[in-house]
Amino acid sequence: MALNRLRLGGRLTRRRRWGLGAAVLALAALTGTIVWTAGSDDRALDAACDGVLAADEVRAVLGDGEISVSNRTKGTFDADLKADGKSDGKNEEGVANTLSVQCEVKGDGKGSVKVTIAGAPRPHTRYGLAGTYTSVPGGSTLAVPLGHGWSGLFGTANERPDGREDGKATTAVLLDCVKGGTSLLITVETELIGVTLDDPAARPDYVRTATATAEAANDHWGCGARLGKPVGTVGLPVNEDEYEPLLGADGTCEGVPTAARSAVSTARETARDGAPRESCALGARDGSPRYRLDAYYGPYAEEARAEYSADRGLDGPYPSEEPSGRLGQSAYWASASCPDNTEDALFLVRADSTKDNTRREPDLAYERAALKAFAEASARSHGCGAPDTPGG
Repeated sequence: MALNRLRLGGRLTRRRRWGLGAAVLALAALTGTIVWTAGSDDRALDAACDGVLAADEVRAVLGDGEISVSNRTKGTFDADLKADGKSDGKNEEGVANTLSVQCEVKGDGKGSVKVTIAGAPRPHTRYGLAGTYTSVPGGSTLAVPLGHGWSGLFGTANERPDGREDGKATTAVLLDCVKGGTSLLITVETELIGVTLDDPAARPDYVRTATATAEAANDHWGCGARLGKPVGTVGLPVNEDEYEPLLGADGTCEGVPTAARSAVSTARETARDGAPRESCALGARDGSPRYRLDAYYGPYAEEARAEYSADRGLDGPYPSEEPSGRLGQSAYWASASCPDNTEDALFLVRADSTKDNTRREPDLAYERAALKAFAEASARSHGCGAPDTPGG
């Protein structure tokens, strides 16, 4: 049954619902209050996500049947936050960057598309609160870059070839605004029934909603970011069984050394193509996991620092407090300054698939060497400075 009520004190006719909805949305733009709207026709689709949702692309994947739309708009965004040093999430008048937009479209028997748009950086006591930004599925499956000039990712939590759940994926697009170190992160979670990601013709359908919505958001909020080109092809997320010799790595694992003591000789990697998150999974000869290297940029770096700051089970200092250091028994972090006053990049090496990311006899010298090689290559590809890496 299509959703056809606006919860502002009872039932409303369609005409009154949309007249009041427009007035409330206008008020929200001024006050930053939370607004929920709902509807079941194309007018609701056109108004979704503050009017920037790519309606044609959503219809292309969900079809022309009945839909239900929910929408929430909260907060404000200023693409011209002060540029003297790292942005603190506020402009010179103290107005906070609190933009958070969510909308979801459900198609009758076809699936759903859920979109979130967040302004970055958030106002915070340096690194904010964990859970601010929508994550892209990671874990054992590596998300791949969108390429085509976009700073973005395409990932799934599902292991192929499970066709029953293989139609769910997440696409993220990061827009680096032209002024002040601000950015917009657009994340689209798409679940299509009867569609498999193994079909190369279907994968771009997941991405087009994100890139088209990003284009509209870029204009709507005056971001002025450089946009990519239409995405005609997108790779598959990398599974656990897709490991190769580390010595031949030419993507995100390129330059990372092998290790006899830790039995590290294989790798799973993706292309290095401007993605705001990069991963390199290191393994033994049979592919069994050993270490995981991750790079975070922009809001993903902000989020990762917030998560470690919130986890007081580890002895300090934390990535939010020092440019480099050691975490627990088998983990290190490094950082690098990036252009245009954006968040410092964050790089991590952790033992993979071990309880609490620890080992009984960690090879700390190798961890530092692997992190250094990975961080230097990643930072260089993103135009960032030389990383500050931990010493012995």
